[in-house]
Amino acid sequence: MKSICITFLTCVIIILAVVGFTSVNLPNTEYLRIHIRANSNAQLDQQVKYKVKEDLVEYLTPILADCKTKQRAQEQLESQLSKIEQVANKTLESNGYSYKAKAKINNEEFPTRVYGDLTLEKGFYDALIVELGQGEGDNWWCVVYPPLCFVGQGEKYEYKSKLLEIISDFIDKEKNNEKNT
Repeated sequence: MKSICITFLTCVIIILAVVGFTSVNLPNTEYLRIHIRANSNAQLDQQVKYKVKEDLVEYLTPILADCKTKQRAQEQLESQLSKIEQVANKTLESNGYSYKAKAKINNEEFPTRVYGDLTLEKGFYDALIVELGQGEGDNWWCVVYPPLCFVGQGEKYEYKSKLLEIISDFIDKEKNNEKNT
């Protein structure tokens, strides 16, 4: 039974690896994005946008880490909207800004974005929208479901998959159990 389980998991990992190295083409309805829109394109407004992003990512990561479905991730975000605003407002205030943040979940149209092997086609996506002040500046975005995120600068982005991490951890534990028996 153990070898069947390991064989199955190996097949899953191979499939995930193939998918990871080719385009990810999920329907728009399967993604949940986050957009933090700066007050304006003024340099200071853009700088504080990134500080807000850092604080929101730190706050939201443990809340969204165990979400297994888009619906669950969206429910978690919806239940945290006022707290999300509080976190953003605290960052704005501590950096000397008088304008406030407004958070909402909305279905909005976004242009096509290509980052390495991942293409998010032009279309309507559900997203957590965090508007700082007037929300008229350039935005920062990420995908919170499925658990993808992009880090880095320029065209260097890293594809992260929580599912792949879970499977890898399971296989590592199985290997350790075999060594100990």
